[in-house]
Amino acid sequence: MNFNYLALAVPFFLFLIGLEFWVSKKKGKHFYNFNDTVSNLSVGIAERLLDGLTLGLFYFVYDYLYKHFAIFHIQPRVLSWIGLLLITDFLWYWYHRLGHEVNLLWSVHVVHHQSEEFNFTVSARITLFQAVARTFFWSLLPIVGFSAEMITTILLIHGLYPFFIHTRTVGKLGILEYILVTPSHHRVHHANNEQYLDKNYSDVFIIWDKLFGTFAEEIEEPTYGLTKPLNSNSFLWQHFHFMLEMGYAFKYAEGWRDKLKMLFGKPEHINPTYRRVLEQKFVIHKTDKLHSTRFRNYVVLQMTLILITLFAFLLLEGQLGLATQIATTFIILITLVNCGAILEQRRWIFYLEYIRCFLILWISYIHFENTINPYFLSSIILTVTLYFKTLNRQYLRLIYGLHNN
Repeated sequence: MNFNYLALAVPFFLFLIGLEFWVSKKKGKHFYNFNDTVSNLSVGIAERLLDGLTLGLFYFVYDYLYKHFAIFHIQPRVLSWIGLLLITDFLWYWYHRLGHEVNLLWSVHVVHHQSEEFNFTVSARITLFQAVARTFFWSLLPIVGFSAEMITTILLIHGLYPFFIHTRTVGKLGILEYILVTPSHHRVHHANNEQYLDKNYSDVFIIWDKLFGTFAEEIEEPTYGLTKPLNSNSFLWQHFHFMLEMGYAFKYAEGWRDKLKMLFGKPEHINPTYRRVLEQKFVIHKTDKLHSTRFRNYVVLQMTLILITLFAFLLLEGQLGLATQIATTFIILITLVNCGAILEQRRWIFYLEYIRCFLILWISYIHFENTINPYFLSSIILTVTLYFKTLNRQYLRLIYGLHNN
């Protein structure tokens, strides 16, 4: 059997997250928040899942551009690798900087800055949209003359480094502060303190910020998150809220000049009242919070099972049929939406459970067709459908402790 050993990154990073949590506890620090951690991991799981399915597409883009448009054909030598790393980091700086200064790019990058904590799980807050956006910038690399193999290799290395700078357990690192992006530098970047805004965009080498005047040293303790806090654990709202704000602003802007400004202007050009209007439409604000921990325990169970499923899915990806891959992808994504909805205490979560159970039964039938009776599966689906309202009430009672709808 052929295994995808890149899947081992999942338990490796989980181990490091657990280690950071343990170290922070030993120091008497509270760097982890339950809801925040679940939200961070949910975004990361979705990105790892979808990125695994689209990695071949990104490779194809680089390979196509190299074969048809390369100015040079650079051979993989020591100086070539060093040059590729520097150019990659330089392009990242400008992608990252424009990601904060251009609404269209901020709409896919904003997810990374929503967390009000700063720990290893925050590094997971990368979306597929962001991966696509930065691919446009890195597409300059094959045109310069770097092969798809070289680009893919350096991007794996370049993508690994930022994980280790999302932490508060490491202080300043002496002389390295003048060369590399350190945890101290990146804490500044994630801070919403006024003096830290729009600073330290670099990813590996801090030289770009110093060269282009966007460097700030960590002096006072940073506070983290957006300048306008999201106040939501919803998986969908976290991904799409700024896209909706941007679309709403575009709709009501007068004239094409102002409309284009909503797309390509700075985030501060978007009227902040639009967020409140959209929140009233899409976000349920609760005045009563449940004190029961059972729904949190259920979220922990779901996150544990979905992490195991993600690891197995990535490891065995080459052995799975297309139908199983599609169904498993939807099961994972539905679970992530469900976890966020449970933390938001939504009442429609049973609908997601119904769809998820249907997909699980379908996968079971595909792989165990000879041992599972299709009439038995049909009877289960029919029974759940007929008693849907009753089961919904019982489900909400078990999860939230509610006795009525």
